[in-house]
Amino acid sequence: MTTRAESPPDVEQLLDVFKALANPERLQILLWLREPEKHFPVERAIADPAEVGVCVSHIQEKTGLAQSTVSAYMAALQRAGLVHATRVGKWTHYKRDEARIAGFVAVLGRSL
Repeated sequence: MTTRAESPPDVEQLLDVFKALANPERLQILLWLREPEKHFPVERAIADPAEVGVCVSHIQEKTGLAQSTVSAYMAALQRAGLVHATRVGKWTHYKRDEARIAGFVAVLGRSL
């Protein structure tokens, strides 16, 4: 049996993603970011949500969570490679990293 210390890199990647998605709030945010124009106020956006992503303040508003909590959640999703951040002025915007997500799905298919 392979221990975590002996796990191949693909398995390590999957574990990081599973940890990030194990939190229902983070999973919900990732699902909302799949269709940002449907779930966030596009008319109040300072950048195109489809191109740049959704402002963290809009994510915070939708979740009703503290800004610090949302920032920590988004950092966890970013570390797992599920989203990427872009600064627009003083605001941070988050967008799903579709290529990385597809890669994780492929790794999952090969690993299980």
